[in-house]
Amino acid sequence: MIPLRTRILLADDHALVRRGLKLVLDAEPDLEVTAEAGDGAEALQLAMGGNVDLAIVDISMPRMTGLQAVAELHQRRPELKSLILSMYENERYLYEALKAGASGYVLKTAADRDLVEACRAAMRGESFLYPGAMTSLIRDYLRQARDKQPVRADPLTPREQEVVKLIAESYSTRQIADALVISEKTVDRHRANILEKLGMHDRVQLTRYAIRQGLVEP
Repeated sequence: MIPLRTRILLADDHALVRRGLKLVLDAEPDLEVTAEAGDGAEALQLAMGGNVDLAIVDISMPRMTGLQAVAELHQRRPELKSLILSMYENERYLYEALKAGASGYVLKTAADRDLVEACRAAMRGESFLYPGAMTSLIRDYLRQARDKQPVRADPLTPREQEVVKLIAESYSTRQIADALVISEKTVDRHRANILEKLGMHDRVQLTRYAIRQGLVEP
């Protein structure tokens, strides 16, 4: 059952962006921003509190990406709807958002036009994709069918991706341990496993990998 007024969590690391989007959403009689977060980890914490119906999450944020936060929420609160906000009209990010469990992918450049519609579609149990996204999905499907090549999966586990992201953001071993609530030895073990899986040797290579995978912004 769709609530009369959808309670929204808005997560973006830029306060100015949040303010603008909040104005757009709060102007609608059936939508209300009731919580805000500045990074993915904070968004996850607030969403798990159970007082929101819809999470709108920026794809690229500190500590935990929007994709990581949405994937975690989809596992832990599958009834919670979510939308990914992005600056990038990028097929790979679109696929990752849908795989993570997001109900839609909204371009920031068109948020004033599309975000309200995307919120309502998500609450109806429908998907929202930016104009042109379906063409991209069909083109990629046909290419894979023609080549008979499955999409290559990321070799890293979600936890290893979190560690890579923090390494790329110049967190120390102690800071990573504190952020993920694990021991420094566990961080070192994750780092060794990551380097071995990726065939890499240092932080610079891991940072480049994190940028390519969309874990951090260049």
